[in-house]
Amino acid sequence: MDNLLNQIANLGFPIVLSIYLLVRVEGKLEKLSESINELSKVIASFKG
Repeated sequence: MDNLLNQIANLGFPIVLSIYLLVRVEGKLEKLSESINELSKVIASFKG
């Protein structure tokens, strides 16, 4: 039983931390994509 709790403690924290960081990065990537799309529209309006 102690071995199982030890494994959960050793693996659970990195898994939770990884999920948290992936969720944060996903939001930032979405904002970055929106900014790139907006920038490309502005550049296209200068060319046209």
